Amino acid sequence: MRILNRAHVPWFIFVCLATAAAIFLYLANFDPEELPGIHLPAYLIQKPSDHRSVGGTPLGLIYGAISFGIFIFAALLSLRKKIPLWRIGTVQRWLRAHIWLTLLTIPLVILHSGFRLGGPMTTLLMALYAVVMISGIYGLILQHQMPALMKERLPAETVFEQIPHIRAQLAAAAVKMRDSFKPMSPAKTDAGAPAPSPAAKAVTAGSTPMASTAAELSTPTARAKTVVGSTITAAPVTEAAAAAAIAANAAETPTKPPQTVASPTPEAATPAEARLTPPPPIKPGETIGTPTARVPEGAPVPAGTDSATVKIPADKTESAATIAAPAPIAAPSPPTATSVPRVAPKPVVAAAAAHDPASEVTLLEFLDRQVIPYLSAKRGEKYRLGNTRFSEETFRFVRLRIAQAYRVRVDEIQAWCDERRMLDLQTKMQHWLHGWLFVHVPFSFLLLMLTAWHAFVTLFYY
Repeated sequence: MRILNRAHVPWFIFVCLATAAAIFLYLANFDPEELPGIHLPAYLIQKPSDHRSVGGTPLGLIYGAISFGIFIFAALLSLRKKIPLWRIGTVQRWLRAHIWLTLLTIPLVILHSGFRLGGPMTTLLMALYAVVMISGIYGLILQHQMPALMKERLPAETVFEQIPHIRAQLAAAAVKMRDSFKPMSPAKTDAGAPAPSPAAKAVTAGSTPMASTAAELSTPTARAKTVVGSTITAAPVTEAAAAAAIAANAAETPTKPPQTVASPTPEAATPAEARLTPPPPIKPGETIGTPTARVPEGAPVPAGTDSATVKIPADKTESAATIAAPAPIAAPSPPTATSVPRVAPKPVVAAAAAHDPASEVTLLEFLDRQVIPYLSAKRGEKYRLGNTRFSEETFRFVRLRIAQAYRVRVDEIQAWCDERRMLDLQTKMQHWLHGWLFVHVPFSFLLLMLTAWHAFVTLFYY
């Protein structure tokens, strides 16, 4: 928690004024010669007491009671953090009060003791109080300086609770890469498993290319089965069998006569046959096709037109009939070598990097001896890869011993080691940042219990 902000200014002023008032009352009661010419009211003057120590006097007991109350309030801070829904001030305000009020106890405890240690009990209390205050001030300095240091030395901070999980992931990635360099051992068959039946041997699993399409012979059924991944028979379809099947289908198909009906029907011929049939005879007064401009009788029909206008007399009257004469269609020419569409060549895929057994052996040895033990260790600073300078020199030497194609793997391994080093540094800083609490908290509770016992004995047995 940073103390150099405006929120701490009122607390600083309060502590300074309270300390000055406590010192003034102490001097006015026990050393009045130190304040010549200053006379306090009668209710502030210390009355004579049988106690030889300042702590047993009314003013000394007031100092001690205030200090003991501050100790209790400081101990309640841990309870306030565990119950964040309490509506008794925010945790930040409790923390500011915890800091400044415990600092106020320093002059109060000293004035309460009268600048003396006293017996063994009070000496033990003063020693515990010194440990608690020194550890608290040390923790306050760390809380003020450590966040800036972590921001400077850690490029990316990780959640502290997730650090063990990330370490395990880095070690698992290194082991996986190590296993990828090892040769795959052949799968062992189970001696107790039953032998497959002949039917099972003839049929293989689905989604494997069918035997009928293995030799570039394709049928619609074969393509459909290949797509849906149906079962596949082991018997291949030969070219001779395929040719015989095509010939048999052609012999069984009857030849139909060409259709001459003008209008298409469901029983009409195919579009190619309909285009080759001659047009039907034209009757007087009948219009076939789409009407076009009239052409006088006997006038020649312009060349290149798709329709002709014919004048046909009917009952000594002239009526025009527009006949949609289809343009002459040439017979389809047999396919030749030049009419086959050309297929664009596929781009040539770059060849894969050459396999280098020597580089793989080097990386395998490096992973087994240095990388995996370092990434799997609980405390990585004990290993040589935990040193930044040694790590850089080691990875530079490894790159010189392997082929160019394997240097990407080395970069990946180095990134893992760098991340592990950053995680170790963050763990170390977190321990420094919060480790002082393992001294401050237990000694604080011990001081609180002994102070309560000291107050009970002082009030009832002295």
